[in-house]
Amino acid sequence: MRKLQSAEDVKLLIAEDHWMMDILHTVQSLHLPDWWVCAGFVRSKIWDALHGFEERTPLGDIDVIYFDPSDTEEAVEKRWEDQLRERSPGLPWSVKNQARMHRVNNVDPYVSSEDGISKFPETPTALGVKLDERQQLVLTAPCGIEDALKLRVRPTRFFHDRKELAAVYMERMAKKDWKTTWPGLTIYAYHELERQKEKSK
Repeated sequence: MRKLQSAEDVKLLIAEDHWMMDILHTVQSLHLPDWWVCAGFVRSKIWDALHGFEERTPLGDIDVIYFDPSDTEEAVEKRWEDQLRERSPGLPWSVKNQARMHRVNNVDPYVSSEDGISKFPETPTALGVKLDERQQLVLTAPCGIEDALKLRVRPTRFFHDRKELAAVYMERMAKKDWKTTWPGLTIYAYHELERQKEKSK
């Protein structure tokens, strides 16, 4: 079981993973604007390490995001997915332009990919990683990285501050059933956080 206490520890963990680094180099080769590989790609790696798993937990998707307000047609994203499949076949690529996703989610427009990440449902999912021009790993955690490192699952502030999204969060928790895979997790129900908020007033 590996100790992870900081963003630097997470970057080192990813840097040592050749499979993950190959994926990052493949995505970088597309030269997408404001790109990141995010969500379960980062989160599951952290949780696997903290649980001491020797084998990688399979990913349902490899979530690639970018931000390009000049062309927000969904068909463009599918073409990028095709290119990724050509370069790295057999992987579950998913590409989403964050300049389009506000329409899907019925919220105000995002201003960047990181803004989109900050509006993901759960704090440990709101993580992204990429390579900069010097081939150095960059990690973004707009909602903080502490919950991921402490195996806590809570709604992001964006979700927590909007009661109409409570059901979305709870449905995701039931569907994902993460504790079956990672039993060390503490998953907070929306109503538990509401009670805590009321007590702190």
